[in-house]
Amino acid sequence: MNNLNLDRRIGPTIQVGKKSYLFFSGTSYLGIDHDQHYQAVLVDCIRQYGFSHGLSRVNNVRLKVYEAFEHFFAKKAQAEDAAVMSSGYLSGITAIQYLYPQSDLCWAAPDTHPAILPTGFKSDIQLNFIQWKNQCLEQSEELSTRKILILGNAVDPLRAEIHDYSWVQEVAKKHEVTLLIDDSHAFGVLGKSVFGTYAENSFPNVNLVISGSLGKGLAMPAGIILGKKEVIQGIKSQAIFAGASPCSPANLQAFLETQEIYKVQSQKIRDFSAIFHQETADLSTVSGSAKFPVFVLKDPTWSDELEKMGFITSSFSYPTPQSPRISRIVLSGFHSLGDLMALNEALHQLSEKS
Repeated sequence: MNNLNLDRRIGPTIQVGKKSYLFFSGTSYLGIDHDQHYQAVLVDCIRQYGFSHGLSRVNNVRLKVYEAFEHFFAKKAQAEDAAVMSSGYLSGITAIQYLYPQSDLCWAAPDTHPAILPTGFKSDIQLNFIQWKNQCLEQSEELSTRKILILGNAVDPLRAEIHDYSWVQEVAKKHEVTLLIDDSHAFGVLGKSVFGTYAENSFPNVNLVISGSLGKGLAMPAGIILGKKEVIQGIKSQAIFAGASPCSPANLQAFLETQEIYKVQSQKIRDFSAIFHQETADLSTVSGSAKFPVFVLKDPTWSDELEKMGFITSSFSYPTPQSPRISRIVLSGFHSLGDLMALNEALHQLSEKS
C-alpha cells in the first residue's frame, strides 16, 4: 500500500486524485469532531478562550477550566484526582519519571507504549501478553518483598487485544505494587462510559495510575494522568508539569458542555464494534473483539485488495520498517451502518476468491 499525502481533513471518506475511498484507519474512534453540534460548541469555546493558553499551570494568573476539567474527569473515572497536560505522550513521560525512581523493580508488558517506558528500558517483545503475565507471577513468587512497578497498555491496538490486569492482585499479596496503564486507546471505547478503565483496574492494595492521550477517542489535543490524590499532587510538583504549556482550554470546555454527544457516540461505536464482529465472525482472515473497534487482517495483502475496491485501511510495518506489515480495519463513530456493510461485503468477496 502506497503512502497517501492529503491536503484536507480526514473523515468517513477521503479523496485521492479523482477517486473517493471509504476510510477505515486512524484513531478517531468516536468521530466526535464530525458532529456539527460539537463543532459549534467548540467554535464558541475558542471565541471564549482562544486557540491556546501559553501560561504555566502554576502561574499566578490561571484559567478555572483546567481544574474544573480535572475534577470532573477524575470523578467520572472514579479516581481521586487528575492532571491534564498537552499530550498523552507528555502525560506518560511525566508519570513514569515520577513513579520509576520509587520502585525496586519494573516489569513492562511486551506492547507497552514508549511514553510510559523508562529511558533506556526495553520490554521483551518476544513474549506475548499472557507469557509475560505468567513470567511476572513466577518472578513474584521467587522474590523477597519488593516495590514493583508494572507497566502496560489497556489494549493492544495493533493486535486488537484487550488486556486483563486482575492477576496483579496476586503480586500485590506479597509486594508493594504500582500499576501504570496507558489508556490512550481505551478512552471513549472501554469502560462503562468515555472515561477509560480506571474503575475496572482499581484493585485493593494496588497503587493504580492511568495515563494516556485524549486526542484519539475523545478528539482533544490533550493528555491526562489519573490516580490517588497524593500521587497526582506529587506529579504536579515536578518541573515537567510546571514548565510545560497546558493543552487548549477551549477543547476542555467543549468536552464539559457536550457530554450527551460523547455518550451517544460512545454507544454508537460500541454497537458498531459488536455488529461488525458478528458480521465477520465467519471469516478466518479477520480477527478482533466485539468490544473494540479495531479488527486485524491476518493476510496484510488484503489491504492492497481493499484499496482497489475503494477502501483505505491501516497497513504499515511495526515496530520497525523491517518488521512484518500489520494491516487493520479501524471503525469510527463518523461511519454509517451502510459504510460497515459495504466493507463487510467486500471482505466476504475477498474470502470467496481466496
